[in-house]
Amino acid sequence: MSRILFLIILLGAAWLAFKGYSKVYRNVRMGRIGSVEETAHAGGLRKMILIALGQKKMFARPIPAFLHLFIYVAFIFTQFDLIEQIIDGLVGTHRILHGVFGSFYSVMVSFIELLSILAFIGTIAFLARRNILRVPRLASKELAGWPKLDANLILLGEILLITGIFTMNGSDQVLHLNWPEKYARPGFFLFSNGLGPLFFGHMSETGLEIARQFGWWLHVLVVLSFLVYLPYSKHLHILLAFPNTYFSPDKSRGIMVNMPEIEHEVKSMLGIEIAGAKVEMSPDMQFGAADVFHLTRHNLLSAYTCTECGRCTSVCPAHISGKKLSPRKVMMDVRDRMEEIRSNIEADPAQFTGKENTGNQYGYSDNKNLFDYTTKEEINACTTCNACVEACPVLIDPLDIILQLRRYEILSESAGPPDWNPMFTNLENSGSPWQMTIARDEWTAGV
Repeated sequence: MSRILFLIILLGAAWLAFKGYSKVYRNVRMGRIGSVEETAHAGGLRKMILIALGQKKMFARPIPAFLHLFIYVAFIFTQFDLIEQIIDGLVGTHRILHGVFGSFYSVMVSFIELLSILAFIGTIAFLARRNILRVPRLASKELAGWPKLDANLILLGEILLITGIFTMNGSDQVLHLNWPEKYARPGFFLFSNGLGPLFFGHMSETGLEIARQFGWWLHVLVVLSFLVYLPYSKHLHILLAFPNTYFSPDKSRGIMVNMPEIEHEVKSMLGIEIAGAKVEMSPDMQFGAADVFHLTRHNLLSAYTCTECGRCTSVCPAHISGKKLSPRKVMMDVRDRMEEIRSNIEADPAQFTGKENTGNQYGYSDNKNLFDYTTKEEINACTTCNACVEACPVLIDPLDIILQLRRYEILSESAGPPDWNPMFTNLENSGSPWQMTIARDEWTAGV
């Protein structure tokens, strides 16, 4: 009966997880295919190993980096326990890998226990940083409500996982110590050998068996719940950090990507020779981005990869000076807009899709766009300094999205801050952002 129940729960969790991850996949495909996705990434694997797996950029801030490392490494190695528990649950055995690996099994479980203790320290520290110390970048108003609850739920889930591991290991040790002829020795475990008798030594055989089963089921159910919950959480970065870093542009982080059509047009006006065939502008050409459909798939992948850690916002000079811009909020806004569109499409496709002249593959329109989330005041506060891009531990580029929104505002809506207009006029007249009575390159005449 236990095996049947486990199989039902496992298949149910797999199905729910598949639905969640499929939705994320479909949402990312709302975007257009950009140059990043079309380019062969010679350095992609190296970046993925160093930054996503090796956590290289996290160590710009050593204390949270080490705390995060404890949890991250524990997460990786506890998959050994999870694999064993899935096999045990399906086959009806207990600690089946002990017989396969012998003494190495004790080494692995002991190492997992050590990592679990370190992860527990990291988890308590992160809960304190968010809820007691209230570190400014983790307590801003944009994290109020669901984002804060999401972070706390995952941290509490970590504590439950650790509780399950030590409950199962500790009760196993006591069962063997008290009834060695009936219960095989599970192995020498670094912490449970001492903690088991301390916490469970007074319990009866029946109580210990219940505790062992409770620990096993607690660990399995929390892991499966985590698997199902992940597509709806910022902690999806555990998986998406890998493709996001792999597909991050190989260009210098400070280079802004020009629009070829605009570049050719400007060069023609300035009499600059154009290399290659001229790219003509079509009447229905999209300038910049007004909605998620106009962003690249890598932009949308980055929005789901965002960990909401706030490192980008904490170094943004516009934000520091009191302006509304928050690069973290820009990424969260893109993700929220994708979720809204997907919910509308699934709830009432007849109302929201199949319309003409929408500029997207669904014919989607709800009379809203990204500017209903990220205001023009926010994007125009950006100084394009790249501080947010450099700060991100998983190579997310909020600046690219900000620039695409700004391009739409200026090129498609002919809008923008009024005090920018003199700069545009000066650039058109003299090629300089400053008002000059002579051509900008006149000084070269005598050289």
